[in-house]
Amino acid sequence: NDGDTALEGFYAHDPAVKSTGKAVLIVHQWTGLGENEKMRARMLANLGYKAFALDIYGKGVRPVPPAAGEFAGKYKGDRKLYRQRLAAGLAQLKKLTGLSEKDISAIGYCFGGNGVLEIARAGTPLAGVVSFHGGLGAAEGMAAKKEGVKTKILVLHGADDPYVPAAEVAAFKKEIADAGADLTFVAYPNAVHAFTQVGAGDDNSKGAAYNALADEKSWQAMRDFFDKVFAK
Repeated sequence: NDGDTALEGFYAHDPAVKSTGKAVLIVHQWTGLGENEKMRARMLANLGYKAFALDIYGKGVRPVPPAAGEFAGKYKGDRKLYRQRLAAGLAQLKKLTGLSEKDISAIGYCFGGNGVLEIARAGTPLAGVVSFHGGLGAAEGMAAKKEGVKTKILVLHGADDPYVPAAEVAAFKKEIADAGADLTFVAYPNAVHAFTQVGAGDDNSKGAAYNALADEKSWQAMRDFFDKVFAK
């Protein structure tokens, strides 16, 4: 719970798989915690991670477009509340696993990609955060502070994403460089918004579309990043 709001996450770990002793927090896209995030949690469990897909919106609140835009907009417009819900999800994962921040990374999709960057901007000392086709802009007065980012950042971006224009990308890179943070930024050619989401269709002209190659490569990039940030 966050105050009076009941939240309902999804936890996955596989006792049959050799454990990495590490955990991953998953932040959902604009429609709320759904099958995509649960699938990713299971995939991470198959790799030996303990995975927890948090819930930002509240139990049973799973909006569909266009209403989903209003829900996402509410949290993008109130980053303090967004960070509060993200912190509640992290606290739940720590409770479930007994692990501390240094043994936890976070990944997020679209709206959730924005979310993991807020975790980084807030100075949370996770091992790493990974944004998949997420928004990159900071809220006014809430940009990353110099020496204030305590986690490594991996951004996996669609090079042709119309929802995250070049100016936003440039401003983000400058923000993170000015903060002195550790950023790896990968842009996949011919990929637009939502490139890991099979349900997004295959028409790039719509601005959001699935791209199997970018999906596969970004997942591998995340795995390689985890190998580095979780290395003893």
